[in-house]
Amino acid sequence: MRINFSPAFYRIAPFAAYLVVLVLESQAQHLFAGFDVRWLYPLKILLVVSMLVAFRKFYTELRGFKFSLGEAVLSLGAGVLVFVVWVGLDFPWALIGASGAGYDPRTAGQVDWLLAGTRLAGAALVVPLMEELFWRSFVMRWVDKSDFLSVSPAAVTWRAVLISSVVFGFEHHQWLAGIFAGLVYAWLYRRTGQLHYAIFAHAVTNGALGVWVLATGQWQYW
Repeated sequence: MRINFSPAFYRIAPFAAYLVVLVLESQAQHLFAGFDVRWLYPLKILLVVSMLVAFRKFYTELRGFKFSLGEAVLSLGAGVLVFVVWVGLDFPWALIGASGAGYDPRTAGQVDWLLAGTRLAGAALVVPLMEELFWRSFVMRWVDKSDFLSVSPAAVTWRAVLISSVVFGFEHHQWLAGIFAGLVYAWLYRRTGQLHYAIFAHAVTNGALGVWVLATGQWQYW
């Protein structure tokens, strides 16, 4: 028997799976002595990718993409801007909790490039797609109307943009930078009507941040 899920399910499920493994990461060291919790990240990314691929036919917002060089350049600039703001808005009062060690891919003082590469690829290629499908395509439009697929991105109210961006911000350790990022990605989706540009900007931000972290050793940003 085939089970029919709501459109919301296909956008919530990958994000929820990511969060579940995130919780397991915080508890794994206590539950499994000697286990290197860093290896849960590749497993988490593999799980999310598997779900995104399995559900791909339900992501109607990704169909009919119309490329525009101007919008692509704008999205590139927006992604770089969010990266610059992200590393600048690290004031103690703009953080949720104390700064931790972050994701440190070093083993015996040397970077494990399999771990580092997986972390960078997951952050730059998988997380933007997963989060934009959830936060912008689903949550932002759902705030305006439960039948969110019927809401044109250009018609999304600024109330929905603000609410979804604030909640998106508080999902992150750097809540203020997260709110700013949410506003920028939401503005791109609203302006272009194409989720691809928000995904691209998000990927640029995460990719630039990852390269910067690897270059500087500022692991707390991971």
